[in-house]
Amino acid sequence: MLVLMEIWESIRDFVGTGGQVLYVVAIALFLMWVLMIERYWFLLAEFPRLSSEIVAKWDARQDTTSWYAHRIREAWISEASEKLDQRMLLIKTLVAVCPLIGLLGTVTGMIAVFETMASQGTGNARLMASGISMATIPTMAGMVAALSGVFFSSRLEARARMVKAKLVDSMPHH
Repeated sequence: MLVLMEIWESIRDFVGTGGQVLYVVAIALFLMWVLMIERYWFLLAEFPRLSSEIVAKWDARQDTTSWYAHRIREAWISEASEKLDQRMLLIKTLVAVCPLIGLLGTVTGMIAVFETMASQGTGNARLMASGISMATIPTMAGMVAALSGVFFSSRLEARARMVKAKLVDSMPHH
């Protein structure tokens, strides 16, 4: 319990130093990771079952060579592909938005620095330093959030392409 309290205190100190924008970065990061975990779950648990059903339906067909059969095959592959790509655009958007949220923190921090300079002059370095911290920490947090998202979302996309290709290959058309 004591360890959790210390962790909570350090998080509060970090947010106090970086400003309220860090909450927005944290929300975007949390949402991005929930969506990526859901996509990984779909790829590893749900899609293999769906793929097996589609291949079984294809193998059960008498006609796999006609124009009509090819259109059915394309439709099934398209439906599976659409399910694979669900929420990927939202994940990519969240990845792109994280650094922008961090830049919002930079702007608000710099405004705090300029307000300090206007009211106190440039003599109070301690107050200026807190504004500069508010300007740099959100930018760093936004970049770290985006980098984690870029790495895992690109791996997720590559895996989705791979399982789609595997599905296409397992449905031969003659």
